[in-house]
Amino acid sequence: MAGARSGVLRKSLQRGVALSTGSFLIYEAQKLISGFAEVHASFKVEEVIEQADYLYGSGETEKLYRLLVQHKNSDDAELLWRLARASRDLAQLSSTSAEEKRKLAYEALEYAKKALEKNESNFAAHKWYGICLSDVGDFEGIKTKIGNAFVIKEHFQRAVELNPKDATTIHLIGIWCYSFAEMPWYQRKIAATLFATPPTSTFQEALHYFHMAEEADPNFYSKNLLFLGKTYLKLNNKKMALLWLSKAKEYPAHTEEDKQVQKEALELLNSI
Repeated sequence: MAGARSGVLRKSLQRGVALSTGSFLIYEAQKLISGFAEVHASFKVEEVIEQADYLYGSGETEKLYRLLVQHKNSDDAELLWRLARASRDLAQLSSTSAEEKRKLAYEALEYAKKALEKNESNFAAHKWYGICLSDVGDFEGIKTKIGNAFVIKEHFQRAVELNPKDATTIHLIGIWCYSFAEMPWYQRKIAATLFATPPTSTFQEALHYFHMAEEADPNFYSKNLLFLGKTYLKLNNKKMALLWLSKAKEYPAHTEEDKQVQKEALELLNSI
């Protein structure tokens, strides 16, 4: 360290920098402090992300949100998309009021948008922007939701381009396809007024993405198992529907969503 610092001094003198001994020492001290600050800032971001990922894995939604919202003005895309996810997860809790759900949905979208602005090559920022944009559509009506459909799918596809092994995003494209495959006639009419070529899909296309997600990460998500079963039901393949719905019913319930999946899978199995 001392050798490097004397080297800096020697080079400065060689360049003919006219600094008094006192001002040079102040200058060097400021550089040193600045360097420590940069290292500390970098370390702090990594530390917060590590804490956030631990809380997320533990299902501590409220603690996770409280941790990350302190960093809402961060320029780090990794922190910002995690904050978008945490805001959305908090909104999804049954204990969250309707007014708070709406507020959190719009906040989540802003955080995801900021994450994208900071790093367009971050696959998770694209994924969560698409998810949060879809959520906001729920509050703004079917016209807005359909109007955002192509943008949402584009962000999901971009996320998969950036990370082809992310099973969750592949699953979300499957959900997009399933939603448009079963779209009621009146919504199709709205879509036709918004687009020269409105968004369409088929259950076969949805099935392709659900299987693709399962291949990328087997048994990763209860909802993917459920939608494999539901899609096979739509295609009148009861044998395969029974297989996947049974897997969804038996999936360990770690979250509220898992419990809802178990309930729906059981109801569908009883109806076959």
